[in-house]
Amino acid sequence: MSGISLTFGGDPVFSDLDLVVQPGDRVALVGRNGSGKSTLMKVMAGLVEADRGDIVVPPGRSVGYMEQDPDMGDFATLGDYASSGLEPGELYKVERAGEGLKFDPSRAVNTASGGERRRAALAKLMAEAPDLMLLDEPTNHLDIEAIGWLESELKTTRTAYVLISHDRAFLRELTRATLWVDRGMVRRQEKGFEAFEAWRDQIWDEEDTQRHKLNRLIKAEARWAVEGISARRKRNQGRVRALNDLREQRAGQIKRQGAAEFALEAGPKSGRKVIEAEGISKTFGDKQIIRDFDLKVQRGDRVAFVGPNGVGKTTLINILLGQVEPDAGQVRQGTNLEVAVFDQARAQLDPDMSLWDSLTGDPSMRVSGKADQIMVRGNPKHVVGYLKEFLFDERQARAPVRSLSGGEKARLLLAKLMAHSSNLLVMDEPTNDLDVETLDLLQELLDDYDGTVLLVSHDRDFLDRVATTTVAMEGNGTATVYAGGWSDYIAQRTPIEEEKLEKAKTSKPKVKQESKAKAGLSFAEKHRLEKLPSEIERLEAEIAKLEELMADPELYTREPVKFQKATDALVQRQEKLSASEEEWLELEEKAAG
Repeated sequence: MSGISLTFGGDPVFSDLDLVVQPGDRVALVGRNGSGKSTLMKVMAGLVEADRGDIVVPPGRSVGYMEQDPDMGDFATLGDYASSGLEPGELYKVERAGEGLKFDPSRAVNTASGGERRRAALAKLMAEAPDLMLLDEPTNHLDIEAIGWLESELKTTRTAYVLISHDRAFLRELTRATLWVDRGMVRRQEKGFEAFEAWRDQIWDEEDTQRHKLNRLIKAEARWAVEGISARRKRNQGRVRALNDLREQRAGQIKRQGAAEFALEAGPKSGRKVIEAEGISKTFGDKQIIRDFDLKVQRGDRVAFVGPNGVGKTTLINILLGQVEPDAGQVRQGTNLEVAVFDQARAQLDPDMSLWDSLTGDPSMRVSGKADQIMVRGNPKHVVGYLKEFLFDERQARAPVRSLSGGEKARLLLAKLMAHSSNLLVMDEPTNDLDVETLDLLQELLDDYDGTVLLVSHDRDFLDRVATTTVAMEGNGTATVYAGGWSDYIAQRTPIEEEKLEKAKTSKPKVKQESKAKAGLSFAEKHRLEKLPSEIERLEAEIAKLEELMADPELYTREPVKFQKATDALVQRQEKLSASEEEWLELEEKAAG
């Protein structure tokens, strides 16, 4: 690509872009939502025509693009579409990809979901194996097993690829170079995604330094222009022109897009026990969703549910929320629960409504007598002002929801969700389509949230950052509770599986060991009991520091804001300490028999 320029009205998406992709390249394509990543990929694929510039694909080389919303035309089944264009001897490639990506080739096109269509498009591209694959969010709608299969395939392929993904673990494993789309520029670094954030921060620091120097120079020249008049009857016109040039240079600098101003307010505190499930079972037809399952969720827990697509993760959450009755067992919910739900299907968004109407049309957000204001966590706010906090500009406010990218739809749904207070947050695949910076913000938001979180995700890195407990659903009604996130689950699963095999060798030890395990602590409880002393010690140390700070009699009059923050922090840590000590006593008593 040489001299590529593209404008969709307003500011250019790209200007005089030069880019080369070599055979065998493994490239991460990164950038903020709305920066133009998908547009650049479509230009590379020849699906969007640039205003100026040239794209050259050498003779004999082929480029393939994974369609986000593939047009399957008159094809009867997904398999017919995925195998179109292949020689009869290559049809096995589609069957193999179908098994790995978990889509049914016999599924009729007119009954297939959007996720099934995307998996068929990905299988088609993998089977065709062009010289360059352009993959735009290929892991969306894939479960962790299918992501693992795709990761393994891309590791061993000789085909070059350019990859857009929100999945950090996927990008780290697969990429050896990075293209960064930022304010109409595309930079390249010959290192994989692992090195991207340090590189980005370095460039931003250099920009800030240069901007600071430029501002100082403009101030110095402006002072000369004013003060020099009294000393000279004629100004030095060359310096005046230079000053104007500096000002134009500053005006021409494109401001970096700020971070979305996420804020999530916890409602009134729930009881310490949020959900307690004992011996629950559920079957739909001949499919066992869950069998004899126990789970205790306490205030502040972050519980992740993982497993293959269709295994029943959302159903289990609905049982825990009391929206679906179990066939056996019981679910007890704590007091004062205020539930907020982020759904994977984005069903709360009407594609034909504008962003403005999506917010003002929500009865729970409407401000009586004010058509341009909405209620945000108990306070009225202007619609456009609130949308700007989530990085939407004024022009988008009246645009239909369908015009938004996947990441923008996720941000709009977060805007609706965060307008309300809650103390139990249910998030079903929240990471799909979000850029790296927004994912970081969402993680920080959940870290600071005082309530409880139930999370469904296939993003391994996000699970490691957020989850304190992982419920692994393995099919046939089997679900096991593990302490920690994804990596903790993987580390714990292997020895547990080996222990099960060892127990299965003889019948007598099996019965003995099982009764002992039932009478004592579960693995997750044992892990928690080991962690609690250090947690209690940390809380005691933090309380001591806060008490020392507040012992200053002048603090209240000198720094009232700091005094109030210290007071709030002290109360919060004392409550956490009390809860941790109570939990430690309960587990110690249970361990003792």
